[in-house]
Amino acid sequence: MEHRIPIFTDDTIVFGLLMLTLGFIFYTSSLKKGFWFKFYKIIPALFMAYMLPALLTTLGLISPEWDTVNEAGKVITHKTSLYYVASRYLLPAALVLMTLSIDLKAVFNLGPKALIMFFTGTVGIIIGGPIAVFLISTVSPETVGGVGPDAVWRGLATLAGSWIGGGANQTAMLEIYGYNQKLYGGMVFVDIVVANIWMAILLIGIGRSKKIDKWLGSDTSAIETLKEKVTHFSKEVARNPSLTDLMILAAIAFGTVSIAHFGGGFLSNFFENFVAGIESNTLRNMFTFLGSKFFWMISLSTIIAIILSNTKARNLEGAGASKFGSVFIYILVASIGMKMDLTMIFDNLGLVVIGLVWMTIHAVLLIVVAKLIKAPYFFLAVGSQANVGGAASAPIVAAAFHPSLATVGVLLAVFGYAVGTIGAIVTTILMQLVAP
Repeated sequence: MEHRIPIFTDDTIVFGLLMLTLGFIFYTSSLKKGFWFKFYKIIPALFMAYMLPALLTTLGLISPEWDTVNEAGKVITHKTSLYYVASRYLLPAALVLMTLSIDLKAVFNLGPKALIMFFTGTVGIIIGGPIAVFLISTVSPETVGGVGPDAVWRGLATLAGSWIGGGANQTAMLEIYGYNQKLYGGMVFVDIVVANIWMAILLIGIGRSKKIDKWLGSDTSAIETLKEKVTHFSKEVARNPSLTDLMILAAIAFGTVSIAHFGGGFLSNFFENFVAGIESNTLRNMFTFLGSKFFWMISLSTIIAIILSNTKARNLEGAGASKFGSVFIYILVASIGMKMDLTMIFDNLGLVVIGLVWMTIHAVLLIVVAKLIKAPYFFLAVGSQANVGGAASAPIVAAAFHPSLATVGVLLAVFGYAVGTIGAIVTTILMQLVAP
């Protein structure tokens, strides 16, 4: 698929535009009267931080990737490095800074509803795929047709891997079912479009979470208790940060990122070789995620942060640790937003419809179960994103409720990596059965 050349291709310029966008959002959302005051009562700032970069991409000002043709007539695809930097450097740094003041006991006191909603989201993806394929096949069988490596159900298997686990699980499904790699780009587009539309809906819901919780009949006392504990602790240790405080925060954050990258590289290589030695194809592909450096990097960052939260380092929350973490999270949100070109919806309309039906089933099941067990909207949103978005976006949604809750998103996302491939295999078997 051809990617048009944006007006601005220099990452330095694009980053500046994203920061100006975030500055505009935060300035307007801080106004206490007038149009913007009313606007942000309806639309949360986090959603705008996601959508405005998407509009810049849609208008052709910026782009996550674009094609050029060299003198030999060969098409060369260029990619921005902003999302990579934000997800590999700023995300783990944010997790450390936002977890320093975490009360792990209070997190576990949130109860089993978080896990119930996470696994409900997983089941929603597993049954949503085959139901979507069946429904679309009754209207447009050619949309879900294809034979051999071109069979659409093989491509949808990669979506199942992504929406239950993450990138490593998605790649594993591509290898397991041998989907035509020339067509794979279309599935990646569907993944981006549908997952980002759903994330946008969840972000809008955060602005109405109190009304949603009231409708669900939710007991949010455990979440509020955790928020209050962290807020109270922050006020106790609050101080005007000195340059020393800021440098120590930077050292802890990016020192941990360094350790996580080093350890992640070592562990991913070790487990990649270990997994490659497993004779059973099924078992080998189930544990592919262990060879992902990103998985280990996020896991190690979180573990180190939890350890530090039991030391005097947690007092750095008073110097604004979680606020700086939030800055990094918003930069990540903007870099995710710029990956979304709204015109892509029309590029693979049939496949996008399958994805939207699939995600709707996932959403409906989550809402029904949340209503039955009276789970807070927080558990619904984070449980869903831990599946669909993984470790890159689950902390974003969790932190939107309160910075202290970012760790909950990470912990649930780790479950997603663990069950991603096996869940996707079950989904694919069911899709193959109902495919025409």
